[in-house]
Amino acid sequence: MFKRTRITTSVALTLSVSVFAPAAHADPATPLVIGHRGAAGLAPENTLEAVDRADRAGIDWVEVDVQRSKDGVLVLMHDQDLVRTTDAEQVFPHRAPWKVGDFTYAELNRLRAGASPQWKASRYERAGIPTLGQVLDRLDRNNQGLLLELKWPGNSPGVVQDTLRVLARKGWLDAHHVHNRLYVISFLAAALKTVRKERPDIKLGICDERASTGKLASYARFADAVNPQHPATTADFVRRAHALKGPHGTPLKVWPYTVNSSTQARRLRDLRVDGFTTDFPDKMKHVLGH
Repeated sequence: MFKRTRITTSVALTLSVSVFAPAAHADPATPLVIGHRGAAGLAPENTLEAVDRADRAGIDWVEVDVQRSKDGVLVLMHDQDLVRTTDAEQVFPHRAPWKVGDFTYAELNRLRAGASPQWKASRYERAGIPTLGQVLDRLDRNNQGLLLELKWPGNSPGVVQDTLRVLARKGWLDAHHVHNRLYVISFLAAALKTVRKERPDIKLGICDERASTGKLASYARFADAVNPQHPATTADFVRRAHALKGPHGTPLKVWPYTVNSSTQARRLRDLRVDGFTTDFPDKMKHVLGH
């Protein structure tokens, strides 16, 4: 299983690949706990604060969502609009429908991702919208791995190439990061196939809310993991996925989303999933006895 060890010497660095590498698929008793949107139940989602909260809870992998601003900056945001998670309506009252791609980064930088009712008056109220580059730097500081979801890539032609450029600029396309600390995931298979064409060494995950067993064989041709919605995940789905090998020669991982109750976590553990995303990684880690 993924284990963080802060290695500083040049000799030890040669061992970092084996130290960081997650198992080919997780021990069924200890599925990997992945922080959803950083740790969306502990701090405003898709923020540096959420990534840090996951880190403080001892969570080694987080999932975040990336979109592109009007002027081409990659930022973390899940929804197509800014209403639910920021104060965009107050800061820009005449800019409805507040689509992410209609705002420059300078404008997005004026917004607070912690301004939703859930976080107002909390210590996270002033949390901002980070760029992908800022998050990659923070993950490096924390020694965390990343599930990077390309969100709504069909709305942003060229966003795959833009994402790869930022990953390269931040050093995340070297062998260590690519082999041990990075998955690119999406609901859009075409976007993942573009990643695979550009960089076949990057591991990919396909999101499938329906857990379609009939599609697993086609997924395994380009993806290393499948991310189904947790209620749709069955023992048969997990068994069929593990019977297939992805393009990098390992069994297709099953990482359901978004698991926020003890009952859900234990059910998925018993189904032998490889891991799951959760808004409350601290709680789920405790439930599974990590």
